[in-house]
Amino acid sequence: MNTHEQYPTDLTDKQWQLIHPLLPKPKWRPGGPGRKPCDLRLVINGILYVTKTGCQWRMLPLVFGKWKTVYGYFNTWSKQGIWQSVQGALAQKERQRQGRKPHASAGCVDSQSVKTATQGQTKGYDANKKVNGRKRHLLVDTLGLIICVCVSSADCLDQDGLKRLLVLYFLDGYRRLRKLWVDGGYRGDALKAWVANLKQTHKIDLEVVKRTEPGFAVLPRRWVVERTFAWLFNFRRLSKDYEVRTRNSEAFIHIAMINLLLKRLA
Repeated sequence: MNTHEQYPTDLTDKQWQLIHPLLPKPKWRPGGPGRKPCDLRLVINGILYVTKTGCQWRMLPLVFGKWKTVYGYFNTWSKQGIWQSVQGALAQKERQRQGRKPHASAGCVDSQSVKTATQGQTKGYDANKKVNGRKRHLLVDTLGLIICVCVSSADCLDQDGLKRLLVLYFLDGYRRLRKLWVDGGYRGDALKAWVANLKQTHKIDLEVVKRTEPGFAVLPRRWVVERTFAWLFNFRRLSKDYEVRTRNSEAFIHIAMINLLLKRLA
């Protein structure tokens, strides 16, 4: 057994070979000033352990090193957008493995309100879902792989969440997206006007998938994003929103998807 693999969440050698080239390179060099960097593989294993088990950073087993060091890497890379870029690169590899083009041309958008367990400033009350906390907005491709994510207070309207997602999408330099399937919560004249203005430059078609029969029914196209939310709930850190900062909430969502993608690719 590899000495790095002591917990079920630890990376295998193949998974480490996949993710290691995507991580920032240490600035320290032998004989140079400063402290020698720690074992990055142990750091990633520690972060995956927290994501899966939902434990507090202070409760991290000592085998992963000092919890402050592991959290320091997590928080720094959250600020720098590293988790998002790593997840995006792995998603492109998975799409290519399934015979798709690296970037999606169609996707689905939905939101999920969750309770918060901290006193973070960004929180509100979702009167529709009766949830006091935050709202996760996801843009996924037709495979259910995350393209963009943003976390807001729970009282944020779905339409506003969609706008934020598309702004993030275009800021990342992507342009291939042409079709989006959404539910009835994304209707409204203001949103139609905003999308119409967007279509002049980016040509995105917004299609509302309507419910055709009463009661529970699997909606065409819409079930893909619901499945992604179900994947995320397999990680206890995401059972609620435990983060003070929304960017760290988004980071844990990307890390959960990174874990799922590594299992598929390795």
